[in-house]
Amino acid sequence: MAAEFGVRLSVGGTGQCWDNALAESFFATTKRELLDTTTWPSRAAARTAIFDFIEGWYNSHRLHSGLGYRSPADYGTALAA
Repeated sequence: MAAEFGVRLSVGGTGQCWDNALAESFFATTKRELLDTTTWPSRAAARTAIFDFIEGWYNSHRLHSGLGYRSPADYGTALAA
């Protein structure tokens, strides 16, 4: 089906070490915490909200389990100290 739309599937498959788990986790979080909570009036509004979510919340304030439940900003500050 993907080939019909000119989409190339990712390299990995389920259970393989190169299976895009990081990207899948990010997009699942974005969908759960942002996209599924609002009806968007336009693609432009959704695009702006996604950018604001990533730059204003996800990359700076949201707690990440891989960083010891610290935000990336706090983690980066601790590394610099």
